[in-house]
Amino acid sequence: MMGGMDGGRRIFERDVIKPRNLRATLLRFGHYFRHFWYGLVLALVLVVVSTWTQVTTPEIVGQAFDCYLPTQNFAPQGEQSDTCWYTDDDANAIAARIAADDTIPAEEKAAAETNAKLAGLAQMTFVLLGLYGLGAVLQGAAFIAMSWTGQNVLRLMRRDLFRHMQRLSLSYYAENEVGNLMSRITSDTDTIQQVFSFALLSVISGFLLIGWIMVKMLQTNVPYALLSLAVVPFMLLATFYFSGQARVAFRKSREQMGSVNAGLQESIAGVREVQAFNREEESIDAFRRRNAANRDANVRAATFTSALTPVLEAFGYIAIGVVVVFGGLSVMRNEPFLGTAVISLGMVITFLQYVQRFNQPIQQIAILWTNVQSAIAGGERIFGLLDTPAAIVDRPDAKEMPPVRGNIEFSGVHAEYKAGEPVLRGVDFKADAGQMVAIVGPTGAGKTTIINLIPRFYDVTGGAVKIDGVDVREFTLASLRAQIGIVLQDTFLFSDTVMNNIRYGRLDATDEEVIAAAKLVSADSFIEKLPEGFQTILGERGSGLSQGQRQLIAIARVALMKPQILILDEATSSVDTRTERLIQKAFEKLLEGRTSFVIAHRLSTIRNANQVLMIRDGQIIERGTHKELLAQQGEYHKLYMSQFRYQEEPEQSSNGVVPTLEPASGD
Repeated sequence: MMGGMDGGRRIFERDVIKPRNLRATLLRFGHYFRHFWYGLVLALVLVVVSTWTQVTTPEIVGQAFDCYLPTQNFAPQGEQSDTCWYTDDDANAIAARIAADDTIPAEEKAAAETNAKLAGLAQMTFVLLGLYGLGAVLQGAAFIAMSWTGQNVLRLMRRDLFRHMQRLSLSYYAENEVGNLMSRITSDTDTIQQVFSFALLSVISGFLLIGWIMVKMLQTNVPYALLSLAVVPFMLLATFYFSGQARVAFRKSREQMGSVNAGLQESIAGVREVQAFNREEESIDAFRRRNAANRDANVRAATFTSALTPVLEAFGYIAIGVVVVFGGLSVMRNEPFLGTAVISLGMVITFLQYVQRFNQPIQQIAILWTNVQSAIAGGERIFGLLDTPAAIVDRPDAKEMPPVRGNIEFSGVHAEYKAGEPVLRGVDFKADAGQMVAIVGPTGAGKTTIINLIPRFYDVTGGAVKIDGVDVREFTLASLRAQIGIVLQDTFLFSDTVMNNIRYGRLDATDEEVIAAAKLVSADSFIEKLPEGFQTILGERGSGLSQGQRQLIAIARVALMKPQILILDEATSSVDTRTERLIQKAFEKLLEGRTSFVIAHRLSTIRNANQVLMIRDGQIIERGTHKELLAQQGEYHKLYMSQFRYQEEPEQSSNGVVPTLEPASGD
């Protein structure tokens, strides 16, 4: 009977997610399997031959009882050839001659018959051992072939999935959680991997074995076969009942465990409040209740899981009892069984083994079939992601962008992330090559949307963004973005060396060029103090470095690109004033001769901008230089005054000149 309670528990813990479109999903899987069809065919052939050995061995054992055990009368080869497959022809021929010779004593005849039986039994024993060994080897080889095929299929699926995810537009990631996307590559592919490596072949082998055994039993003796299989429906009902109840219980257990973890996290995170308000006992009591509920759910789940195997074994023993009792009565009475031939002892032994082998895959199929369903459903999710179109793609006639001068124009630009919810409304402005354009405004005004339209992270819904007079949509994405350098507020560094993090801006750059870019932005001074200098491996997201150091590496990365267009989005908002001044010096070197767009909350960083765009509600409400906008005493002036105090010089005040504004101390 089937064991593996722990393995069954792990599978029961999975939610059974049924596929919605089985045929379409299987065809998609077939598209990947066709690349490795030979591995799949080999695995199936090996399974068929292995199953044949499992079906054949009980029949041979039965023949051994009928043909060669002392309880049966010996018969010459010619009389037993229809029932006994494996005999020793020489031994049988000798025994036949002795039996026909009346002058030979009875003792010698009996000895000759015994020797012939032993020779045939020995031959059958070697055949059985060979079949057992062959079956084990073939079964192992089948799983190896299937695992090799499945792993290669998964490799292609992961490759296509990752490639597609890299090409999806930012709008997709804004609407979908990263954790959910990660589960497509990890959880869903893990479920598919288990099926391809083990479950699928086990299910196929189980169905094949059950069907083959049923055919063999019915071919041998129909009434005896039907009687022997009478308990199978009850076994199926028990299997699906207990497995279904176990899954429900494990689902409840996971929910309770989630409640335990959530309560634990909240209590630990809020331990100051718990102690401040004297709520320790209430917190402990709430955790005790959640913990008890989780215990009860796990006990219930374990009960159903543990009950399945002994219940199936009990039905298996009943089936064995039916075979022995009814078959044994026919053997002892030497009477036909329900109008058929007399059941021999060998047939009883054969049916006993058939019943044992028939019962074995039932639990296996019931458990693993749900896993197969979940894998197909996981495939649907993966294929659904693969079928998700990227919002931003190259036009069929897109061309490579030539080296640009850097003239940028927004002409009647409208943009929205959700239909009917505009973010930009008719934005118009021009930036000449080499100019610095500062974009300011309250949160949600549309500042980041403007800079996202230049490298086509999003597309306009109306109007056009032009570079050197050409709509950016006429260029390929790769050639467009290759000429735009971006430094964001939240700098992302990879778990790699400092050298390779800077080289990410241009992968073909030499070490000397990387070091020169770091020196240009004054990042070399702190890099050389790291344990291994430029070869220091950074932690995740640059952990171990300050925010300012991470920003300088990001600026060096862009400097290495030598782009003609620069975008700086809140690049200094998370650093202190001293670090800001250091970064500003790096920017001065980087911005020289390049068209740049700067978003900054600290307005002191944009005093030298050629033009400042004040954005509110997706529209430009003010534009001009820093001094011009201050003189207008409008929204920009209010925003500036909210950050800085001003000192009015007497001679300026008397002439009506705009007061000189100085940064507030500590800003």
